[in-house]
Formats: sequence, structure tokens, C-alpha cells
Amino acid sequence: MDISKLNSLVELYFKKKEEVDSNKPFLQWLKINKKEIYSWKDITSQIFKLTAKIKSLIKEGDRCLILSENRPTWLMTDISIMNAGGITVPIFTTYSSNDYKYILNDCKPSLIIVSNQEQFNKIKKFINNGVKKIISFEKIDTDCLLIQDILNEDNNKKIINYNLKRNMPACIIYTSGTSGHPKGVVLSHGGILSNCEGAVELLEPLLRKKDPIFLTWLPLSHSYEHTVQFIQIIIGAKVFYAESLEKLISNMVIAKPTIMTAVPRFYQNLYTKININFEKQSGLKRKLIDKTLSLGKKVLKKESLSFKEKILNFICEILVRKKIRNQFGGNLQAFVSGGGALDQNIGEFLNAVGLPTLQGYGLTEASPVVSCNLPDFVKVESVGPPFRTNKVKIAEDGEILIKGENVMLGYWNLKEETEKVIKDGWLHTGDIGEIDNKNYLKITDRKKDIIVNLGGDNISPSKIENILCLNENIKQSFVYGDKKNYLVAIIVCEKEISEEKIKLIIENVNKSLTLIEKIKKICFN
Repeated sequence: MDISKLNSLVELYFKKKEEVDSNKPFLQWLKINKKEIYSWKDITSQIFKLTAKIKSLIKEGDRCLILSENRPTWLMTDISIMNAGGITVPIFTTYSSNDYKYILNDCKPSLIIVSNQEQFNKIKKFINNGVKKIISFEKIDTDCLLIQDILNEDNNKKIINYNLKRNMPACIIYTSGTSGHPKGVVLSHGGILSNCEGAVELLEPLLRKKDPIFLTWLPLSHSYEHTVQFIQIIIGAKVFYAESLEKLISNMVIAKPTIMTAVPRFYQNLYTKININFEKQSGLKRKLIDKTLSLGKKVLKKESLSFKEKILNFICEILVRKKIRNQFGGNLQAFVSGGGALDQNIGEFLNAVGLPTLQGYGLTEASPVVSCNLPDFVKVESVGPPFRTNKVKIAEDGEILIKGENVMLGYWNLKEETEKVIKDGWLHTGDIGEIDNKNYLKITDRKKDIIVNLGGDNISPSKIENILCLNENIKQSFVYGDKKNYLVAIIVCEKEISEEKIKLIIENVNKSLTLIEKIKKICFN
């Protein structure tokens, strides 16, 4: 399939559908009692039915909001919206009430699609008269269309939208803004296709070895995972949707993924889990583990091994690395880390113990991946060479600039904000970096007022600082948490303010913050 000649993500799906066995397993949710396997034929039939229904409810270019956890109907709904001429607006299930209110008022969706009552409760008070209909995956306490009823309809229309072009909007993905409100990043069909083209070239060496299997757990509302679902389509992968982060490791044993995408927090947890087990070992086992790590790091850095070291490394491969891989399904060919900076020590450790981990770099405004390490040449301290499908250069002040079809069309309803970051076709990322003599990109600092935690979440510290300082009892505040698991803040108050009073202030502040921004613990000094 020549991705560069495709007009849209919809065309991508239907072209691929013609290439694969229609009965081939495609999507499966690992949630208890919902383990039905959907074939390509099943999903295609559902897309046709849902497309016809959505097309009867919206006009071309209408925004259609999806609020749901990951499940097979998510991908099917996304494609159906675009096929019906709509623009998908995926939103996180962890937003604050203020963010839900802002987004609904900002994008003004004609159609809202929710998964269940829990998700509907988060937005129902913000739904206005502009919403023509609500579709729900499960029963909710309002007038809506149930997806199962739509799929049960006797409707044999086979709609394929050939009017979509590469420069047309495919989705609006909201990301943190420094002003306090999320910004809607408008991504085009061509932008995401271009990103997929670069990613498939990266994965090509891995695809020759085993049939691709993915285990998906990052929210599909995240630009990273949203694009990954189209990569999965291109390579004809079997896709498992994980139950939850807590059950991810046990789900890996079931799914046996060959490729898995995740954010740095996952790899940090994995590193801790394996290290705890290593620390319990002693004697010969401990020596074997130490040798596995030292030799693995030499191989990673392309250092030559002596004949003796080659024999020892082979033994480590059989007795240590293979056992570790089996704990994660046994088929893993690559972890791909994105959404934030991966600690170099963790990257070296995971690669050394037999869990190949490729760090990449991107941002929502770039659809989102810009660069990634290559499977056969990993430089852990870098984020790899740029994809062939986009250009990267370093400005005089060190800022990373990106140019290509993958660059967003702009921020929704924010012309001035768009013009600030896209100049002469170059996207100004706000990140500082350098490119080495191997064309590998390295991130060295951050210029913009956005921090990225280990979960890959973009957070505006100034937003939280400003909210804290809105209270007359707080004079100054400072929020920190870049490349960390959680945020910390220092606040300066009037001396006479009691600890109880501060706790009440923080409780009220938390009401306007998302789950990742909330202040969970207070210390007094």
C-alpha cells in the first residue's frame, strides 16, 4: 500500500480491508465478560451501519465528540464519524468539569458519543441545544441512540466517503494551554497519514519477523495512541485493548504483544518491578544478572565483545533475558516510548535485560511523532532520527523546528495562537535540542511554559500557579513536575493562616483541576 497516495484515513481503512482476509481477527477487549473477538468483516459491517446513522444526523464538517475509555467500538466510531463527513473530537475521561465545559462550548459538537453513565455524568450539564443527538455504547439516563440498536438495524448501505482530501481536518485533539484552557489542535488526514508513513518505515524490520500484535492501553484520546490505531490498520495488526493500567502486565501474558506503545511512567514502573526482583537474588544468580546487564549495555552501545563475552552473553540470553520476555508474553520485539522523556538509565536497563525499548519524540501539533530510535541502532540518550516524512532543524536559539504535512492545520478558533507557533511553515516546538553526526535528535531543555510528566501528560504550571494565587491568602506559588510522576508546589501564605484553612483552600482549588493536576498531599514547614 502506497500511503503517500491515499486521500484520507477512511480510504486507508477500506484499502486495507481489501488486502486482508475478512475473517482475520482484528480487535479484542480483554475486559471480563467482553472478550468477543471482532474480525475485519465485523468491524467493516459496523462502520457501514454507524456511518449511515451519523450521516443522517450531521452536516459535513460538524464536530462529533467521543468520551469513552478504550474499547473496539472506539476505533469503529472514529472511522464512522470521518466517513460520514464529520470531524472527530476525542476527549479524555480525566478532564476537570471546567475543561469539559470549555471544550463543549469551544468546538460546539453536533453529536456526542459516550460509553456509559459514568462518562455521561461528567458532561451532561454542559450539553447545549446545538447537540442534535447522543449515541451511547451502554444505557444512560437520557434520550439517546444505543449503539447496539443502530448495529441491529436492517441497513445494508455501504457508504465510503471519497470526497475527503489530505488537507481536510480529521480530528481536533485538545492539549494543555498556557492560558488555563486546553487548545484544540486540528490535525489533517494527510498529517496523520504522513506520520503513519514514517512509523511504518521504522517498524518495517520488525514486521518481517512476526505477525504484529498490539496491546493498547494509552487513552485513544491522546494524540499518540490516536495515530497508533491507524498504524495498526496499515500493518494489519491484531489489537487487544487492555482492561486497565493495573492489569497491564497480566494482559500482556494473554495478548503476547510484539509491539507496545507506552509513556515513560510505564517503563519506570517496569524498571522498578524487575529491579525489586533482581535485588532479592544472591550468589550465582546475582552474578548472572550483573553480567546480563553489563554485557547487554555493551551490545546496546555497539561495543565489541570478546569470544568469552559472546559465550557468556548467549548464556544470559537463554537463562535471564528469555525468562524476562516470557513474563511479558514472550513475543515482544519492541516497546516504543513517547509522550515524555525516558530516563537514560531506565532505557539502558530495559534494553540490556532483553526488552528492546525505542524512545521517540513528538507533540500533538505534529500528528504527533517527529522522530524515533531505530530497532537496530538505539541511542538511549536520544530520541532517534527524524522521520523521513518531516523536516527538523535547530533554530539559532536552540529551539527545535518542524516542517511537513504532519504539522497541524492550526489551533481551533485560535488564529493568533496558531501564528505564534507556525512561522513560514515551521512549527516552533518550544523544546530545545541538538542533532548529532548520526542525525539523531536529542532533547536538552524546554523553552515553552509546559511541563510533561512521566505519564506523557502536558501540564501548564502557570495555570495551576495562577489558580492558587487567585485566593487572597496565597501570595506566591511555584509548581514543579517536569519528567516526574507527580507535581509538587511551594506556596507562600500569610503567617496567620492556619493549616486547616490552607487545606480548605486546596480542596476548592482541586475542584477546578484535572486528575493529573490535583494537589494530593500537603506538607507544612
